Amino acid sequence: MCAGRRITVLLILCFFTFSASAQKSKSQLQKEKQESLEKIKEVEKIIGETSTKKKNSLGELSALNQRIRVQENLITSIKGEISLLDAEIIENNDIINALEDDLDKLKKEYIAMLFAAQKASNSTTRLTFLFSAKSFDQLIMRLRYMEQYGQTRKLQADQIVKVQGELSGQVSEIRNRREEKNKLLNEVVNENNNLTNLKKKQSNLVRSLEREEKKLKRDLAATKKLVARLDKLIEELIREEMERAARAKSGESELLSNSFEENRNKFTWPVSSGFVSQKFGRQNHPVLKGIVQQNNGVNIQTKENEKVKSIFEGEVRRVAFIQGLGSTVIIKHGDYLTVYAGLKEVFVRAGQKVVTNQEIGKIFSNPEGVSELRFQIFKNTTALDPQAWLKNM
Repeated sequence: MCAGRRITVLLILCFFTFSASAQKSKSQLQKEKQESLEKIKEVEKIIGETSTKKKNSLGELSALNQRIRVQENLITSIKGEISLLDAEIIENNDIINALEDDLDKLKKEYIAMLFAAQKASNSTTRLTFLFSAKSFDQLIMRLRYMEQYGQTRKLQADQIVKVQGELSGQVSEIRNRREEKNKLLNEVVNENNNLTNLKKKQSNLVRSLEREEKKLKRDLAATKKLVARLDKLIEELIREEMERAARAKSGESELLSNSFEENRNKFTWPVSSGFVSQKFGRQNHPVLKGIVQQNNGVNIQTKENEKVKSIFEGEVRRVAFIQGLGSTVIIKHGDYLTVYAGLKEVFVRAGQKVVTNQEIGKIFSNPEGVSELRFQIFKNTTALDPQAWLKNM
């Protein structure tokens, strides 16, 4: 194999290696893109439910903020695909250049062989070449040489056809890649326009809510009272459970605690759809400046009538109702508790054993059309960030 062909083969092998690794990344990007499109549909439905009940609500703003985040993720995925295509186009160009160089060398070699063959085509010349051999063995060797020379010319011609085919394939491939890139570039332009419109809508909604400052403060004060009642309920239950544990340490309880801990970052979400509308810990109010809210869990905004599920096996320790907040179910998992607040219907009762992903109730929707689950995880008296325990949604 000539040096040029070796270089081409190596380039092609490198390209296929790159393609195999890039294909996985491309596949992942396309999966993320599809997930973003599905989330967009989901959030649009939530926005529709909130805006139908009341225009310009915090629930609508929360859903719109999530819609913008998903839109930005979608654009990032598309741009990632474009970057991969750029890299593939560069690789294709390198291979095309190498193939063109090889083809040029092969053609020159073939022309030289044809010229030499033409010179030797005279029968007298060939006979002179053969019978000038000094021995019979040398005559046989010269016959074989002439036969091999003819075969080499045929192989050289076949090689030229093969390289031309490879070159044609690479040119077609790069054309397809460029068409795909142009299509994605158009997608980015369209999605960026959508993002601009969403941000304008967000800005208008924030300005509208800022004009309702007094009402927002009244609603916040009322919510704080409801959450304080929920916190008191949880504190009472935790104290009771710790007193029980002190009286009788159970090996079964320890086993369940260990199993719960082993599932960190693996738990499925307590609802099948939705997004985190308020994170764990101290969070700035989305509209009121200087107002900070403390959250002992996460708020998950979801669709109307969404079913709520237990994230792990355990025992229902408390079912309670708080006017304005809906029903709350608290499940014990050894040293851990999970809290599901904001239910309009409850399917379980205190003392009942539940399994992982068992439906325990249906989500409550407030007068503004916001369907939001308050979900918390405790280890004894310590509130934990649920997002560190749940799988990415």
